[in-house]
Amino acid sequence: MNRFLLFIDSLSTWVGKSFAWLILVLTLGVSYEVFVRYVLRAPTTWAFDVSYITYGTMFLMAGAYTLSRNGHVRGDVIYRFWRPRLQAAMDLTLYIIFFLPAVGALIYSGWAYAKMSVQFREVSIFSPAGVPVFPLKAMIPITGVLLLIQGIAEIIRCILCLRQGQWPQRLHDVEEMETVILREKQLIAEREEQERLGRREA
Repeated sequence: MNRFLLFIDSLSTWVGKSFAWLILVLTLGVSYEVFVRYVLRAPTTWAFDVSYITYGTMFLMAGAYTLSRNGHVRGDVIYRFWRPRLQAAMDLTLYIIFFLPAVGALIYSGWAYAKMSVQFREVSIFSPAGVPVFPLKAMIPITGVLLLIQGIAEIIRCILCLRQGQWPQRLHDVEEMETVILREKQLIAEREEQERLGRREA
């Protein structure tokens, strides 16, 4: 079961990291627009559309990745003091009551929305450049499916935690700065303690 969960985490990670490269497209597009607008006094007709489409795509496709890293907003002030079983019970309840219906609605409505946009080859109405927006709208149901897959993995994790009393392993490639700082302080303290003991023995 753990392999299955880690496989889903890996899938979400691959998708999230692949689409993260769009930040380069966004940066280059905005930088170019700033240059031509303020230096050459010749603003583009496409930069605004490209920037919000690129950002929107990154935002959508990072959802499952963030969920796999347990990175969505939560009331950690109370939650982190609970025992794992209570955390799992609360998470499982919220996944069933809120997450699954919301993601189901996203997939259902997003599919109809995206289908219509793709059929008409929808373009932006905000500029004469006619930048295509249907690829962005096509991402909506895909995002829903990826969230659903990762959500199923999280529900399985909750059930395993309720049975075992501890959270199953998950992939981690990023850490909160607070955790890194605390670990560094602990290592420094351990090193100082060893040096103090060494001096005492000498």
